[in-house]
Amino acid sequence: MLPKLNKKRAQFVLTKIDEILMWEQNHEKERDTTFVELGRCLCEVLAGQYWRVENLKSFEEFLERRLPGSRRTAYYLMSIDERLPPQVRRELKQVGWSKGLELAKVARRNGEHYKRQVPVIEQPLKTVALMLGTDKSRGYCRK
Repeated sequence: MLPKLNKKRAQFVLTKIDEILMWEQNHEKERDTTFVELGRCLCEVLAGQYWRVENLKSFEEFLERRLPGSRRTAYYLMSIDERLPPQVRRELKQVGWSKGLELAKVARRNGEHYKRQVPVIEQPLKTVALMLGTDKSRGYCRK
C-alpha cells in the first residue's frame, strides 16, 4: 500500500534538496577559486622559506602541520601555479583546480611547446562558459 502523499511536505523537502545542492555547487566553485590561490601561496612559502617564521625545520614539516593528510594535494596545487601561465590560472576559477591539474600535467610533458598551446586551452574554457549559460566574459559564469 502506498503512503498518503502529502504534497505540501513533499514540495518543501524537494525544495530543500534543491537549496542544499545549489549551496554545494556555489561552495564548490568558491573552494576551487581558493585552492588555486592556495597553490600560489604554498609556492611562495616554499620559495621564501616562510616556515622558518614558525621555527619549523622544513617545508615538509610545514605541510604536515598545516595540511595533514593533504600533502599530495598541496603539491598538485603548487604544480598548477608553477606550470600554467597566469591567464590560464585565472580561468581555472571557472572550471576548477582538478582540471587545472590535468592542464599542468600537459604543460609538464610539453615544456616550452605548451606556451604555443595557450590558444588551444582557451577554446575549451570558452566552450565551458557557453555550457554554463553565458556568452559574456567567463568572469560572469555561474554553475
